Amino acid sequence: MDASPPVVTVRFNKFLPYWAVLQTDLRQTARSWVYRLWVLMTVFAAAGLLLYRVGLHKEAGMFQSAAAQTGDLFRLMILGSLALVVVLAVSSISSERGTVADSVLSRGISRYQYFLAKWHARLVVVTLTFAALAAGVVAASYFLFKDDAQSDLSPGGAAAAVLVVCALFAVIVSWGVAIGALANSTMLGITVFWLVLYGVGFLLTLMPEPWPSPDRQLARLKFMLQGQYNPATLTQFLTGAFVLSVAAAAAGLLGFSKRDV
Repeated sequence: MDASPPVVTVRFNKFLPYWAVLQTDLRQTARSWVYRLWVLMTVFAAAGLLLYRVGLHKEAGMFQSAAAQTGDLFRLMILGSLALVVVLAVSSISSERGTVADSVLSRGISRYQYFLAKWHARLVVVTLTFAALAAGVVAASYFLFKDDAQSDLSPGGAAAAVLVVCALFAVIVSWGVAIGALANSTMLGITVFWLVLYGVGFLLTLMPEPWPSPDRQLARLKFMLQGQYNPATLTQFLTGAFVLSVAAAAAGLLGFSKRDV
């Protein structure tokens, strides 16, 4: 009597749909014109401003510390990047409103995996891109203003400043993805998100000193670049940013799971 053939069991990785959407969104975001415009605009603007400041420093004799120069440049990079980062965040799900049903209903991926993959992809792209750009700015400032940077710029302070800005962008991206998942269109999501950003930013400027007002945080960047920061305060800020990001993801995930796709 012949032996029965071996039974072949196929193991299904339940995280495979999540990884597929994550990798696809990472590639699509890196190839999008919004992302490329953001990177090119930031690089050219930062390079132009640095060269302009070097010319003023050498020709006109205008003195400004390397930390102050880098802090001002960080502030301009954040304000200049905000509009495009909002578009990248809100459009992550809202721009695919017509294909979400096919992805969720026909490809075996749950809404939770779909939302988390989109959220994580935009977080990774935005935060890592800005961290790389900021690191390039710090290195360029050190070499262009080397005499001042040796006693002014602090490696630990620069890392803390970049971490603070990345945490701010993480909160913005998280709420942008959440609002985009709940909005009926990308334009509506962007409009709502801008109203929320301006409203919250205005309210925070009215709060007393312990509250992390955006203006106060941006003004402190030049001191952080010098290494003048409180580690306990930095930890509290990063913890608050993490809580706000998770709260945004939870709200967006809950609303997206109950919406018609």
